[in-house]
Amino acid sequence: MKKVYTCFCTDVIHEGHLNIICEAAKYGKVIVGVLSDEAMIRFNRFPTVSFEERMEMARGIREVSQVVVQNDVMYNKVIRELRPDYVIHGDNWLEGPMRAIRDNVTSLLTTYGGQIIDVPYTYNERVKILEDRIKAKLAMPEYRRKRLRQLIGIRPIVKAIEVHSGITGLIAEKTIVEHQGELDQFDAMWISSLCDSTAKGKPDIELVDMTSRFRTIDDVTEVTTKPIIFDGDTGGQTEHFVYTVRTLEKMGVSAVIIEDKTGLKKNSLFGTEVEQTQDSIQGFSGKIAAGKRAQLTDDFMIIARIESLILERGMEDALNRARAFVEAGADGIMIHSRKKSPAEILEFCDRFRQEDKGTPLVVVPSSFNSITEAELTDHGVNVVIYANQLTRSAFPAMQKTAEDILRYHRAQEVDSRLLPIKDIITLINEI
Repeated sequence: MKKVYTCFCTDVIHEGHLNIICEAAKYGKVIVGVLSDEAMIRFNRFPTVSFEERMEMARGIREVSQVVVQNDVMYNKVIRELRPDYVIHGDNWLEGPMRAIRDNVTSLLTTYGGQIIDVPYTYNERVKILEDRIKAKLAMPEYRRKRLRQLIGIRPIVKAIEVHSGITGLIAEKTIVEHQGELDQFDAMWISSLCDSTAKGKPDIELVDMTSRFRTIDDVTEVTTKPIIFDGDTGGQTEHFVYTVRTLEKMGVSAVIIEDKTGLKKNSLFGTEVEQTQDSIQGFSGKIAAGKRAQLTDDFMIIARIESLILERGMEDALNRARAFVEAGADGIMIHSRKKSPAEILEFCDRFRQEDKGTPLVVVPSSFNSITEAELTDHGVNVVIYANQLTRSAFPAMQKTAEDILRYHRAQEVDSRLLPIKDIITLINEI
């Protein structure tokens, strides 16, 4: 019999999948590939059921003769091994980023005469309800909260981008790109104190209180599913920090990052240009320990941000603090620098990794932005945060538009730079 291959990246088998299977069975022996967790996360979304359960769902379909693992979004390996006569898929891969997958399959099949079968995608109310329920489940606090730890265990490096509103959350959630035959997307979202304050027109000095910042989290969590890392500034008074931990945990936030400074908060990129006071190792360790005692689940992470390199206190001070903060219970270490070169960051990571192989390392390459994610991974970094790029790109665009409307006394001159409102609306899900 001829071999027909299809790949599933779903948590539930609905009538659309069964329709593809029934169509496939007309052509020969049906082989189903199940995307691995890592491939599914990179391409689609975080699974709500285990990989083993997804395999069992595929095996339970009567028409399926064989179930295999597909470890990559692209089909290279599985097609080389199986050499199917046909690859069948819903026609939703004819456009958008998924077109790259279809092109990949086409080039592989043409080498030996295989064919693609495009099946009309199943759109109906029952399928929509099932898919909406999966998304709603992903957004629930108990599922979202644990996802950062899971991602760190699965992904070579977790990519987070700053968001400060529901619409920027949707950009982080839905942006998928195809580049050089690969699909990629962001893994997590960073709610930055700087960008949250800037969006509200306030200075970045912890002036925006936590109640207001929690409302930003609410705006983001209502429309997204990806894990959230929260910028907790200094954490405030220890007595206040424990309440912040409880609230963030309850909201489904995955992690809070707090920096080892005290007093009036000043942005780290000012370095020694302004007066900044670093907390003592003992004082900050006590704050971390208090936060860990306060949390109720093992999912939530408290990550210690070390400012020693920013404040020019030296590498040894940074490493001593890292050791102490991990000992106090920190679930990760963020090391920061305002230098254009990543050299001191990489030195810290290398030396830290010589002593500690497991504690997650976080970096924010705002100043040393020439370094690639692959290079960071080579030095033991687990999470990279693009901490303010959406805010910084939006501001000059909006300012230029406002100036041109004033200059020309109409909006025609700016229209070519504007995204159609219809394209913006399509980002927003309707219930």
